[in-house]
Amino acid sequence: MSGKLKWKTDFEKNVIVSNFERRGWVRQGNDDDWNIYWASVWSVKQIFNPETGHRLGDMQLLNHFPNHYELTRKDLMVKNVKRYRKEMEKENNPVAEKDENGNYLYLDIVPQTFSLPGDYSLFVEEFRRNQNSMWIMKPTGKAQGKGIFLVNKLTQLKKWANNSKMPFQSINLKEPYVISKYLDDPLLIGGKKFDLRLYVLVTSFRPLKYWMYSLGFARFCNEKYTSDMAELDNMYIHLTNVAIQKNSEEYNDKHGGKWSIDCLRFYLEMTRGKEKTDRCFDEIQNIVYQSLKAVQSVMINDRHCFECYGYDILIDDNLKPWLIEVNASPSLSATSEPDRILKMSLIRDIFQIVCPNEWTGESSKGGSNTCTKKQVGMFTLMMDEANQDTEKGRRMKKPTNSNMWR
Repeated sequence: MSGKLKWKTDFEKNVIVSNFERRGWVRQGNDDDWNIYWASVWSVKQIFNPETGHRLGDMQLLNHFPNHYELTRKDLMVKNVKRYRKEMEKENNPVAEKDENGNYLYLDIVPQTFSLPGDYSLFVEEFRRNQNSMWIMKPTGKAQGKGIFLVNKLTQLKKWANNSKMPFQSINLKEPYVISKYLDDPLLIGGKKFDLRLYVLVTSFRPLKYWMYSLGFARFCNEKYTSDMAELDNMYIHLTNVAIQKNSEEYNDKHGGKWSIDCLRFYLEMTRGKEKTDRCFDEIQNIVYQSLKAVQSVMINDRHCFECYGYDILIDDNLKPWLIEVNASPSLSATSEPDRILKMSLIRDIFQIVCPNEWTGESSKGGSNTCTKKQVGMFTLMMDEANQDTEKGRRMKKPTNSNMWR
């Protein structure tokens, strides 16, 4: 390709614009003459709308897969994980192996979850079996902690349905929810609940090829955790989302309530031991791998597409990690200087993978999946099914690289 690459974005985020400019690329306006487009999910939906008849050119890259929501919408993610479990069991695949108590060894990655209104009867049945359990309600299509609340009584659900004018049996429910068993025994540090934000870059689903970023972080609540029913509505205790926590009087804008993965790992090794810590982080890698395999067969694998997912992982007091959700557009706003540096390098390394310096001429026709390196900046290649035995890869229980964060 002659001349400089042309870029376009829907986001005026400094970390995106600066990285484009540092590559010496040229910004495009509102036309379709672009090579790399960092688009919103709404724009991607319009691009792949069958009615528009639009097709991406050989030398164009887009930052979302057409139906990314199979992984990033809460209800569809759980649906795909459940389907994947059944398929693996039917095949007698070792990935579906269970322990003596009937629990999956490798596929027990998400808390028990039901979709509402569709699974309401099933949920009630489960609720009545464990009436002391706490549950968390989340709208399937919202982010940043919006619309989330906790329940421990069926009457709370009925009241919510009446107030929102959304009876559970209504087929016209405009905003579906998921309800998941609340993990009421989270691992606490300094008495506070936290979760992990990890970045995973997928450049192909079939064959699967993905990378993990080593500079993830823990996000802490500002107030100490308690399971006291009187604090059921206190989101500063229960939700780690920065969009919520930054409104707390206890919020510290110097560190943004965040802790690096390296610091977390060091702390866990000192308090829980290296063996248990290693097992915990191996299980986190397994969660990422199994969740991507769960959607592999349903994802539209357009070679022009890549996607950086924001994985949210919660660790319980037994050091078992759980997948809470996967974000299609993880926040690129910086809450502190370390946060800004992290996200600047994140976008820089993504560009180096999907559009390496040699991405010109014939190589650009390979789409977003032309990088042949195993380490690019802070990204480590975790799985490349194109370069391993197909049958072996299909029956793998874990990703190939087990040295992440070590």
